[in-house]
Amino acid sequence: MRFCPARSRSTSSAHQRGAAIISALLVVALSAILVSGMLWRQQVQIRRIENQRLLAQAHWVSRGALDWTRLILRSEGDTSAGVTWLGGVWGLPIARTRLSDFLGQIGEVRAQEGAATYISGSIEDAQAKFNLRNLVSTAVPGALMLNAQQVQAFQRLLQLLGINGQLAKNTALQLRAGLRQSATRFQTAANPSAPVNPTQVQGGAVGGGNYTNQPGIEDADENAPVAPLQMTGVDSLLDVPGFTPEMIARLRPFVTVLPTATPVNMNTAPAEVVAAVVPNMSLSSAQAFVARRETVFFRNVSDVQLALRGAGVQELVLDPNQLDVNTSYFLVHGRVEHERAEVDRTTLIYRDALTHTTRIVWGRDQL
Repeated sequence: MRFCPARSRSTSSAHQRGAAIISALLVVALSAILVSGMLWRQQVQIRRIENQRLLAQAHWVSRGALDWTRLILRSEGDTSAGVTWLGGVWGLPIARTRLSDFLGQIGEVRAQEGAATYISGSIEDAQAKFNLRNLVSTAVPGALMLNAQQVQAFQRLLQLLGINGQLAKNTALQLRAGLRQSATRFQTAANPSAPVNPTQVQGGAVGGGNYTNQPGIEDADENAPVAPLQMTGVDSLLDVPGFTPEMIARLRPFVTVLPTATPVNMNTAPAEVVAAVVPNMSLSSAQAFVARRETVFFRNVSDVQLALRGAGVQELVLDPNQLDVNTSYFLVHGRVEHERAEVDRTTLIYRDALTHTTRIVWGRDQL
């Protein structure tokens, strides 16, 4: 067999050309991968910027809706003669509605720009619930003391809901310990209808006689080295030993935490709260009281007293500091859907009882 140099050179050249083609294909593939990665990252960045823009626009729409809600609360306060009831304009919820429909009704020339935006929401009377802030009061200037009457009311509410009533005292102690670290611990809300020295319900003493530091429980942890966090909402009850998430879910419709002590609005409170804040009142009597309230609202505390007597509660002296027919704190629940962006926010609004001006206390986005 003879060796052919020409054929060997031809085979070697073919191999080299094949290797060059493969190398070129690898370079092209690698370049394509790098370019596609860059384009993908650029597209993700553009998408992120678009989402931020949409979210910012949704927040501005939410802010505008909140300003509109505050205007409703102020105008309702100007015309309601100091009475807040469920039949007021504020109590009408807004179903999911296209923003352009609202803008078109007021003659906005660019109303169609809101065609892809939807708003919905409702206003809730925060004083229809039992305010845990009432558990701690300032009976004497500069001193935080437990309000025994309010502790008993919260205890009755817990028992009505099938929860251990002893947790009411633990809650009051936890609340006071957290308030001691607060700069607004002595802040109070003015109630123009309340007398200076009201008589407490069920024979309570005039002045500060209804308050005590030790309402049947030893305050052993009063001087603990680490102070508990201040209560800011119902979920803060999880910091109180004995409460479980299931108990919190049961309490949520009936309990709140407001910045100041507030009376319960008897025009809007559910039967469970009414039975808790009125001594010697059963749940069935409270339900009859609420049913009667559906036909006519109460214009003053005297109307409330007559209705309570009609529901079977006798020998009752009402304290305007604990029961009232007007509201200063409202919870505004609003939702804005703007293309891909969604804003679901709850805002606490304070309305001054005298001037009816409103201000935002806090706002929290729901996740």
